[in-house]
Parts: sequence; C-alpha cells; structure tokens
Amino acid sequence: MNSKQQKLEAFSRLLDVMDELREKCPWDMKQTNESLRHLTIEETYELSDAILKNDATEIKKELGDVLLHLVFYARIGSEKKQFDIADVCNALCDKLIYRHPHIYGDPENSGQVVKADTAEQVKENWEQLKLKEGNKSVLSGVAKGTPSIVKALRMQEKAAQVGFDWPTPKEVWAKVDEELAELKEEFEVNPDSEKTEKEFGDYLFSLVNLARKYNINPDDALEKTNLKFIERFQYIEEKAKVLNKNLIDMTLDEMDAYWNEAKQKQPK
Repeated sequence: MNSKQQKLEAFSRLLDVMDELREKCPWDMKQTNESLRHLTIEETYELSDAILKNDATEIKKELGDVLLHLVFYARIGSEKKQFDIADVCNALCDKLIYRHPHIYGDPENSGQVVKADTAEQVKENWEQLKLKEGNKSVLSGVAKGTPSIVKALRMQEKAAQVGFDWPTPKEVWAKVDEELAELKEEFEVNPDSEKTEKEFGDYLFSLVNLARKYNINPDDALEKTNLKFIERFQYIEEKAKVLNKNLIDMTLDEMDAYWNEAKQKQPK
C-alpha cells in the first residue's frame, strides 16, 4: 500500500489534472453544478453495483469516478469564490471530530470523553448532536430525493435512535402480518382503489422495518434479487436463440423449465 506521503501526492496530482482540464478541455470548461448532478447520481449507482458484485477492480474505478465529481464541484465552488477543496475537507473534519466526542471529547463539556462502547450508542449520540446543530427534526437528515426503500430504512433507523422502535422482532412480525391482512382485504374489496395503494405502501414499510431488525439492508437485498432475476431471464433468452425461437412464441412451461435450469446453475 502507498504511504501517506504518496497518497497526498496522488491527491495533489488529481487537483492539478482537474485544474488543467477545467482550463483547457471544452467539455470540462462547460460543466456546471447542475449539468454534473445527474452524472454524479449515475456514478454513485455504478459504484453501488460494483460493491454488490464485490468486484475490487470495479470498486476502485468507480470510486475514482465519484472522487472526480467531488473535486469538480469543489473547483467550481472555488471559481465562484464560495469554497475550495480545502474548505470542504476542513469542514468535514470539524464535523467528524464534533460528532465523535467518544474519541475527541466533548468541546462543550471541557473536552470530557463521552461514553460510547457500541455502534448503537455512537448512532444515538450522532443524532443528538445533529439536533444540537440546528436540525429541526430527527428525520431532517433524510434527503427528499432518496429512493423510497432507502428513505424508509433511514427514517426508521433515525426514529429508533431516539427510542421510537419496537423492542423485538416479534412485534414487527405481528405488524407485518397485520398489514398483509389489511392489504389482502382491500384487494378483495377494491383492488384499483387509492386505499389499496396505501395499504401496499404500509405493507412494504413494515417489511423494511422487519429487515432492519435483522440487520438486512432491504435495498441491497432487493437489488441482489434484481440481479438474480436478470441472470435467469437472460438465460431463457439465450436458450430461445439456440432454438431459433422468439420469447413470445415459447410457452410458459418452456420458459419455466429454463428458469429452473438457470436457478440450478446459480450459487446457493
């Protein structure tokens, strides 16, 4: 692994390259915070995919792409005389130090080290400190644009950190059963109603809560199932090509047989 000095030199090199691209490359010169925004989101999802695949080479590559965007935003901020990369790093360090009083001490209490022996205690302290910083709600740290399943998980985590939580998974299982019963009842009465959609949302929310209780990230779990579905379905498509058939001409029984073949080939 590289030494700290080598890491600093590499980061300095990145800043130099960014400066040069911003001054000489027509595409880079044209970019704004707004034009980069959707690209940053895309790069973040690509990093997420690489992490789920546990592909170290891809993770390294995608981390570089995300880092490029962070440096890019800082460069634009510097041009506008708003902030630069040093301001970003220092603000982050200040926040991390302040929110880890169990490591650095509480500046509001003569630097006394706060007790936090578990990850849960650290999370609870973190949320309390965020409220002291001016957050009006425990839930205010959840971005509006966060995907729905991730948003549900984050809201539940934040509420739990201040004590709003079921004590054990048993109560959550009961809630899941209750919501499923209500959903089934509504489907039988009027499957196309707005209330059915709400009941479906309630059921999903309870499943996210259940996943949280068992330390399962529901978004990761669903994405792994998505990838599994893609692999199995594409296997069916490959078999159809071998048979010179269109998928639409295959029977459900044929497709289901190949689906099970693909399932057997996948790791357990």
